[in-house]
Amino acid sequence: MKVVTAYIQPERLGAVKEALYEAEIYKMSVTNVLGCGQQKGYTATYRGTETEVQLLKKIRIQIALNDEFVQPCIDAIIKGARTGNIGDGKIFVENLEQCIRIRTGETGEAAIG
Repeated sequence: MKVVTAYIQPERLGAVKEALYEAEIYKMSVTNVLGCGQQKGYTATYRGTETEVQLLKKIRIQIALNDEFVQPCIDAIIKGARTGNIGDGKIFVENLEQCIRIRTGETGEAAIG
């Protein structure tokens, strides 16, 4: 079992969800987050004052998967998120030690579904 976490541009969320659905991956958690990487932020003018904006809006998608769905998930996220520009995002894959479905008490791969 693995957890795939992806940080993507907010405007690419629809395309990523569509690509995940095509890969038959339907369960995910989506969160609005702030962060910066190579983009390093930008300068903005607000009410006549120039300010440095270092944290940019991003979307975090977290998906718990059984092992056979990990590569299709990664491929789908790349398909939906890639524009070829700096700031397209990152994908992290981590081991998931345990999963428990609260309603039924199922554990492991059965709990992920």
